[in-house]
Amino acid sequence: MAHIVQEKAKLIQRVRRIRGQVEALERAVASEEDCWDVLQLLAAARGAMHSLMTEVLEGHIRFHVMDHRRGGNSDRNIAAEQLIDVVRSYLK
Repeated sequence: MAHIVQEKAKLIQRVRRIRGQVEALERAVASEEDCWDVLQLLAAARGAMHSLMTEVLEGHIRFHVMDHRRGGNSDRNIAAEQLIDVVRSYLK
């Protein structure tokens, strides 16, 4: 939880941006916008959500999984960095 507290303002701003995107999506559906516009809004909201997920997950791995006592070159830390890279690639 400490990593979320440290980045709280930044994370809240991202959540608010996502909320705005979802509200725009709701308006588009309610006003019967063209499906292309709805799909664009869906893709944008999905990307924003994945970006938020990546940031929180990376913080979790760095704070709770990495072994800070052994330094950056321990097997555990190397594996954690590899996991972060995979998550970033997957959620792009």
